[in-house]
Amino acid sequence: MAVALEGGCRVSTMHEGDPRVLGTLSVWNRIGKDNGAQAISLRILEFGPGASPALQNDASDEVLYLVEGSCAVIIDGNSYELGPETGVYIRPGQMWHVENARTDIARFVSSQCPQTEGSYKQAPPIVRLSDRRALPTADRWYRVLVDHEVGSEQVTQFVGSIPPGRAPDHFHEYEEVLFILRGQGRMWAGETKTSIGPGSCIYLPKRQVHCVENTGSGELRLLGVFYPAGSPAVRYEAADERK
Repeated sequence: MAVALEGGCRVSTMHEGDPRVLGTLSVWNRIGKDNGAQAISLRILEFGPGASPALQNDASDEVLYLVEGSCAVIIDGNSYELGPETGVYIRPGQMWHVENARTDIARFVSSQCPQTEGSYKQAPPIVRLSDRRALPTADRWYRVLVDHEVGSEQVTQFVGSIPPGRAPDHFHEYEEVLFILRGQGRMWAGETKTSIGPGSCIYLPKRQVHCVENTGSGELRLLGVFYPAGSPAVRYEAADERK
């Protein structure tokens, strides 16, 4: 069951409720305008064997991250073979679908953000996590998959690593969604908290004071998407919110 924390922060698991089924595709809408988000969404997309229906998002940038499985994603007629830990950028108006030649599912985490006017760079839309440089921030690291280098001026997608322990509370000047890839911990929003683990879906409103605590002995790894675009390293301490 979804847990509501302070300031509109919300934590849920990825398979709560019944999915919307479109042919080989099952969709779980986890975060969006229906439950408090202003301009960002998070969905779980699971593609079964075979070819999915054609998909198009007319008004938004969309970023995908393949969590589990292997498949081909076809974007405007161009086919890209994907394996786990791969980010994908879908420009507004592009047609795309997935072809899954395996017997197991291909599970993506999808986030959509509003489109604004501007031109797009013609860069390859597929970014593998292993190809991106780890950037340190304090005792943590993050790797950016989708940002302006790939062509999106609106949204940033990244994977971050959090060591055991709890960092200082902080906030951002953007709206953010998180998906926990591995590890165990707690999501703090102000003075409220709830447990998180693999598959947890988290919504963080703009300027909400929060912290992800790693309660395990190993790495806690998460997928993050925020809008508007920027750097995951930019954060403001909780004390700044009270000034």
